[in-house]
Amino acid sequence: MKTTLSDSVFCKPGTLVLLVLLLMGVIPLGAQEKKGQPTGRPVMAPATPPVRTPARNTGRPAATFPATAPATAPATNPARTPATTPATTPATNSGNTFPSSQGAAAGQPPQTTSYAVNGMQDPEKKRIDIEQADFLEFNEAIVANAQRLIGNVRIRHNDVLMWCDSAYAYTGTNRVDAFGNVHINQGDTAHLYADMIYYDGDLSFARAIRNVRLVNKSTTLFSDTVDYDLIPNVGYYDDQGKIIDSTNVLTSRIARYHVDEDIVYFYQEVVGYNEDYRLESDTVKYNTATGIFYIQGPTTIRDSVNTIYAEDGWYNSRTGEAQLLKNPLVYNEKQQMKGDVIDYDRNKGYGKARGMIEIIDIENNVIVKGRNAWFDEVTETAFITDSAQFIMISEGDSLFLHADTLKTVADTIPDEKIIKAFHGVRFYRTDLQGKCDSLVYFSRDSTIQLHREPVLWSEIHQMSADYIEMITRNPAPDEVQLRNDAFIISRQDSAMFDQVKGKNMTGYIVGEQLDHIFVDGNGQTIYYARDKGNIIGLNRAESSKLAIQFKEGKAFRISFLGNPEGRLTPLPQLSEEERRLSGFDWKERIRPQSRADIFRKTETSAAPMPVPQEEAGPGPLSTPEEEK
Repeated sequence: MKTTLSDSVFCKPGTLVLLVLLLMGVIPLGAQEKKGQPTGRPVMAPATPPVRTPARNTGRPAATFPATAPATAPATNPARTPATTPATTPATNSGNTFPSSQGAAAGQPPQTTSYAVNGMQDPEKKRIDIEQADFLEFNEAIVANAQRLIGNVRIRHNDVLMWCDSAYAYTGTNRVDAFGNVHINQGDTAHLYADMIYYDGDLSFARAIRNVRLVNKSTTLFSDTVDYDLIPNVGYYDDQGKIIDSTNVLTSRIARYHVDEDIVYFYQEVVGYNEDYRLESDTVKYNTATGIFYIQGPTTIRDSVNTIYAEDGWYNSRTGEAQLLKNPLVYNEKQQMKGDVIDYDRNKGYGKARGMIEIIDIENNVIVKGRNAWFDEVTETAFITDSAQFIMISEGDSLFLHADTLKTVADTIPDEKIIKAFHGVRFYRTDLQGKCDSLVYFSRDSTIQLHREPVLWSEIHQMSADYIEMITRNPAPDEVQLRNDAFIISRQDSAMFDQVKGKNMTGYIVGEQLDHIFVDGNGQTIYYARDKGNIIGLNRAESSKLAIQFKEGKAFRISFLGNPEGRLTPLPQLSEEERRLSGFDWKERIRPQSRADIFRKTETSAAPMPVPQEEAGPGPLSTPEEEK
């Protein structure tokens, strides 16, 4: 049967003091005090604190408490008043302060009481003070060397205040085991709640078990077991837990929460999410005040449109901004982007990439490379500069193109793209090469438009005009249109060239070879006539319209569709000038010779076409800095 101190028959002058001293262990049981002689009070050695050693990679102290609760927790009085916090807490007595002999008035909270756990104050380490309890028991049969505190318990240690339903306060140590609705508060900041808490005052260290919550402002940590170091204000869990703040929910197997810094380190099976995204990682640092994740290992972040991956960098879960620093990748079902560094704004759908950049258009079999890139998902626009390269993939052979600046935009047809290349355009494929100042490519029909001094080469043929358009229905061009001052030269040997000139021309390609040409307007031709494979002279003809048939790369049939004028002249009778049409210019010196040669700079007679302001590309993406 429990007995309150106020009802005890021992509550008489002198006997009450003796009883408490016996309970506190100051006077050994059975010892009798002799009048006028010392009591023989034993010297009580303080408990030796365990050595702090890190556990795993969390940095938390090694466990110093039992893994489970004692076999018997202090019994609670079913009729007691629920634990309350008085409005004013009296100053703690440095010595022993005993419970009042008067019981609490009906309907009022129990009077505040306070006494030191072991009856004396350590001069260096402040002892735990028990400020309030409904009942006090000391029963070695239930728990050895501990006082049992039952009902509305309140305990103070330095700036730490603890409330619970019941507790064991161990004599000779600075330890308390608290049970039932346990609540610890330190300096009106962090609040720790649990079913049980084992607290070591010498270490200022607590282990909370079952239904644990660590609350700091708008952030709450949940776990089944949490170790809390109150000196640096750091909470740990290592067997699954969850943190919820005003923005995100985060779960992991292991975490270390630095309360004062608003920083959480998550390890193993890390998941963070809200309605806008889902993050998965192995190692992440998270700022609960800013909502920023600092990526410290392989991390994947998914939203409704894209998936981003990186092994270093940061992601702001509130603004959607990110900077991806190691092996970054942004991708969806249609496209993907790689780079050394990618800055990305999820909400604006805008980003910038630097370093070795690669953008893959999966639907259109196109790859774009460079060292600087900007992209806008809303307008489906991208800019690429510095070693910009466009690769059009086809079976067996691909076209490689370089320009100073590349821009991709959305076509009017859904899922189709327009790619624009500005300045110093050069491209190479084994059966086709070309150069111009500017170029436009349409993915819907693989049409390519060449502007400003365009030149095409295909085997022994060179084609030039003011404007050239290639129409492709197969991997290789099927039709080449030359507009204004069209000129085709076919080299027969080092000194002999078949030539066709006119206002406009259309060339048709069959089996990757020039098959026939139609000349519309001011047609002129020079070709070497053959008889049984031998050259017999130079045939020169003019007509408003011409149709020329090729065989094995050589003109072998010409049809004059207007009023032709022509003559065949033996070679010995011709001067070098007579063997050339006006405007003849064999440009083999600037012809791309390989995919690497597309980056070679060549001379041009015309000034480069100015890039319109809307094509010039945006400025850099502004990104927040990591907190110092």
